[in-house]
Amino acid sequence: MQIVTEEHWVKKGSVKLYVYRKHDATRTGKPVLFMVHGSTFSSRGTYDVMVDGSTDYSAMEHFARLGYDVWTMDHEGYGFSDRTDSNSGIMVGVADLQAAMPLVLEKSGQSSVFLYGESSGAIRAGAYTNLEPSKVARLMMHAHTHHGKHAPEMERRRGIIDQLKATPRRPFGKAQIDNVLNRDKSGQVDPAVIQWLEKFEMKFGDSIPAGTYIDMAINLPLVDPARIHCPVMVSRPDHERNSTEEELYEFYAALGSREKQFHLMRGLPHGGAMVGHQRKRMWYAMHAFFGAPEAPPAEEH
Repeated sequence: MQIVTEEHWVKKGSVKLYVYRKHDATRTGKPVLFMVHGSTFSSRGTYDVMVDGSTDYSAMEHFARLGYDVWTMDHEGYGFSDRTDSNSGIMVGVADLQAAMPLVLEKSGQSSVFLYGESSGAIRAGAYTNLEPSKVARLMMHAHTHHGKHAPEMERRRGIIDQLKATPRRPFGKAQIDNVLNRDKSGQVDPAVIQWLEKFEMKFGDSIPAGTYIDMAINLPLVDPARIHCPVMVSRPDHERNSTEEELYEFYAALGSREKQFHLMRGLPHGGAMVGHQRKRMWYAMHAFFGAPEAPPAEEH
């Protein structure tokens, strides 16, 4: 086994986007797992956390060792990608995925990917699947918000919507990192991970795009579940303020797919699923879904 990393760049018009890959160079024909980040942390700050050089917190390393060809990207305005005047809302992120996917498929030799997204990344992933269904073999949406009508966090954002809309970017620093990881249930992430995230993420500046916060507050739904026909897992954290269980049951029932799962994860908070104390339960659920044998072809109903 030889786990290697690769950094790539793609252009979306004049915007330069950062794409990152981790895989076992000794294996060929690996299934592609593409992971979509959320509203606050960049791609590597979500999926390739390397505390003191340890790979124990890296989902990308874990899945590369399981035999996946693992990819992610920084959306416009995040991480290593260009910072622009855009507030980088959900559909801007979908356009980012459309720009990156030809590179991913060319380098991997595959014609479709397993797509994972969490929080606003789940919405991006679902909206991308609506637009490019042939390129998504399986879809996992973790901590998804369908319409957010009665979700406490969406109610809070609606209360400050004028403030969010006043500028393309919102403040970012230690307080925002702590809020993401401790808002719904505190003490679920190793302090060393929080310190690593502060060092890694804050080098990109003291602000992040506001667009996904705005979209989730007032512009949902952006995903049509009836137009998703690939195998789907909807995964909900136990401690979650971004959605209600009722809206996700509604979303699940409306899915066009006849191969679908709803996974409620006891004790799991919204923030830090990939890097918290329960991350290996999360990784297990993902591998059980993405690594399952192929379902028979879809039938007419």
